[in-house]
Amino acid sequence: MARNKKSLFRILAIPVLFLLLAGTATYYISQYLNRPRFVRYKAFGIDIPVAYNIHGIDVSHHQDNIDWKAVQAMQASNIKVGFAFIKATEGLGRVDNAFRRNWFNIGQANIPRGAYHYFISSKSGKAQAENFIETVQLLPGDLPPVLDVEAANGASTQNIRSRVKDFLALIEAHYKVRPIIYTYVDFYEHYLGKDFDAYPLWIAHYLVKDKPRIERDWLFWQHNEKGHVDGINALVDFNVFNGDSTEFKKLLIK
Repeated sequence: MARNKKSLFRILAIPVLFLLLAGTATYYISQYLNRPRFVRYKAFGIDIPVAYNIHGIDVSHHQDNIDWKAVQAMQASNIKVGFAFIKATEGLGRVDNAFRRNWFNIGQANIPRGAYHYFISSKSGKAQAENFIETVQLLPGDLPPVLDVEAANGASTQNIRSRVKDFLALIEAHYKVRPIIYTYVDFYEHYLGKDFDAYPLWIAHYLVKDKPRIERDWLFWQHNEKGHVDGINALVDFNVFNGDSTEFKKLLIK
C-alpha cells in the first residue's frame, strides 16, 4: 500500500511541477513581451528606446555654438551621448559654418566623432566627394564617413544611383573604409534599394515602437529630432547604435 501511495505521489507531482514551470515561463515571457520599448527621460526631453546601449546625436550649424564638454558630461540614468555625427560639407563647394569648430572641440571632449556630407542629387557625385575629402581628415578612433542622401532634387532614380555610387567609390578609395549611407526609409526603398544593401545604413524613422521598419539590416537609427542636451541651445537629433561596445569599437577607423 505504501508503495502505491509513493507511485501515485510521483505521478501527480510530475504534472504539477510542469504546470508550475509553465506558469513561471509564461510570466517571464509576458514580462519580456510587454516591457517598455521607450522610456521618457526628462533630462533629454524625449522618449528613448531602451533596447540599445549606445546613444548619440548629430549636429550642424543649426545647433550654433556647442559646449562639447557639457555634452560629454551629461548623463541621465544609464543614457549619455556616446558618439556624434557632424555635418561637414554640402553639394559641390559648401562647408558647414560650424564644422571646423565642432570637429576640433568634440575631439577635445573625447566623444567618438563622425563627419557627414549632405548630398545634392542633381550634382556630380565625384565633385561632391572631392569637396568632402578636401575638408575632412579622419583619424584613428573616428567613425567612417557618411553620405546623407535624402532628397531627389529633380534627378531621376537612375541618375541618383549613378551619382551616389560615384561618391561612395571615391570616398572609400580615399579613406580606405566603407562609408555609411544615411537616409529615410521611403527614400531608400524608392531611390536606392538593393544596389546599396552592402553599405552600412544609418536610417531615419520616427514614431515607431522598437526599430525602424526596413527589411535590410541597419547600423544606426535616428529615432527622434527633438532632443535636449546640455551644452546645446537647440533641438538635437537622437540616434542609437545597433550593437554592443565591442562592435562599436570595431567600427571605428584603425
